[in-house]
Amino acid sequence: MEEIPKTSKQIFILSGQSNMAGRGGVCKDHHHHNHQYWDKLVPPECQPHQDIFRFSAKLHWEQAHEPLHADIDSKKVCGVGPGMSFANMVREKMRVVVGLVPCAVGGTAITRWGRGEVLYENMVKRAKESVEDGGEIKGLLWYQGESDTSDIHDAEVYQGNMEKLIENVREDLGLPSLPIVMVAITSGDGKYVDKVREAQLRINLPNVVCVDAMGLDLKDDHLHLTTEAQVKLGHMLSEVYLKNFAPSWKRFFSCLLC
Repeated sequence: MEEIPKTSKQIFILSGQSNMAGRGGVCKDHHHHNHQYWDKLVPPECQPHQDIFRFSAKLHWEQAHEPLHADIDSKKVCGVGPGMSFANMVREKMRVVVGLVPCAVGGTAITRWGRGEVLYENMVKRAKESVEDGGEIKGLLWYQGESDTSDIHDAEVYQGNMEKLIENVREDLGLPSLPIVMVAITSGDGKYVDKVREAQLRINLPNVVCVDAMGLDLKDDHLHLTTEAQVKLGHMLSEVYLKNFAPSWKRFFSCLLC
């Protein structure tokens, strides 16, 4: 098979907080108080591939492997997230080179992703730098909201903040129709999970699709997805992306409904 030029990468931004950064397989070390470690168990769906790359914290491309966010969400222990299972399915179905731009940071409320904030500006900078040697940004995968469930005001203004973030990132990247696949949370730090979920599911903007994480298995902390759940979420994200935003696959799904 003819090798696909690496400059033709289809690039996806991975952003949000800890469940996007990945805590699958992150365990407590019972011998050391408050210490955690990653079990280094990588499912088949998350294995590296020569046609999947990640954009490092030092702004260069390298072969992607778990944990994708190790040098981005660097103050926490990272494990398996949804990125690699997403990338492997997109690569397999579309026969393309996939580039992932990890940007997620654990424990971050949506206000920390406002224009002018460090996390937002870093995400935009990384996204812009990622296309310098070729490739095209094809979508933003967003999983965040758990840190907005503790305060009723935060939950009530979540929808407006998220819609503003979408408007800003599209404007700042010069991609007014950038596909956004966001996740409706299944857990949170506080008691307003349902309010944040409702806000996420209410968003009705062009080229924005929401994947519902409700029902995916959580670890014992009742906050983070298990490794198996992260694999499943990655597949859910890829299926939604292919169905809604990949031209040949949109035709395929349309035919299934004929």
